Amino acid sequence: MDWQHWEALASPEFATLDPATTVALLPMGAVEQHGPHLPLGTDSRICDAIVDAALARSAGSGKVLRLPTQRIGVSPEHASFAGTLSLEPELALAIVTAIGRAVAATPVRKLILFNAHGGQPQILDLAAPRLRRETRLLVVRATYFRFGTPPGLIPEAEARYGLHGGMLETSLMLAIAPELVRAEHCRHFPSRAAALEQGSAVFRVEGRTGIGWLAEDLNAQGVVGDAASASAELGRQLLDHYAASLAALISDVQRIDWQPAAGPERTR
Repeated sequence: MDWQHWEALASPEFATLDPATTVALLPMGAVEQHGPHLPLGTDSRICDAIVDAALARSAGSGKVLRLPTQRIGVSPEHASFAGTLSLEPELALAIVTAIGRAVAATPVRKLILFNAHGGQPQILDLAAPRLRRETRLLVVRATYFRFGTPPGLIPEAEARYGLHGGMLETSLMLAIAPELVRAEHCRHFPSRAAALEQGSAVFRVEGRTGIGWLAEDLNAQGVVGDAASASAELGRQLLDHYAASLAALISDVQRIDWQPAAGPERTR
């Protein structure tokens, strides 16, 4: 895939880009506690690894401009634990919007917001239509775990409750940066969500319904899921799946003939 770091370009070179096929990609991570076994930068590490692997694939017909990863996100649910860095949602939205406006000031007309933190898909949901209205950009929002997982890789209960520091994230980190995984602290961290949902027909702590939870509400260690069952091999399979999904998304966006509607005329 033809790609370049945004900051590696010289300013006059933007004039040579093809607006129809050039895509700007904004990776978004977080710096927040991931229990006793994973580093604070887990989400950002995973985000960068997926983007790296996706861009290494030979696909797409245009250029990708990789914007600097936004490493600090919206993480108030983890603020009780030391080391967490969190932006107020309003500030995070303002930052993403400001970056989008700067992209729109160049010939680039397509932007992918690629997120790796469960606490901030809502920021993408708000930023995308705002930027569309203000700048006429095509803004695509994507969060890697919404790409799903290949059948049979993650047990159903783990997929439902192991949403932070569990089998999936720990496996990815074992594949990406095993030296940062504290293997002696990898164990099963049960989630209180299962008990809270017991007997409920519709209610879910996270999913089709949700609550405003803090990490300690689900487990005193601030993480949930079966980290003990994680493996580097599983992590490699997951990384390949997510990278293939992102690469396909980039190719899809490059092919889109984006002609934003002007909108109806207003009468006084």
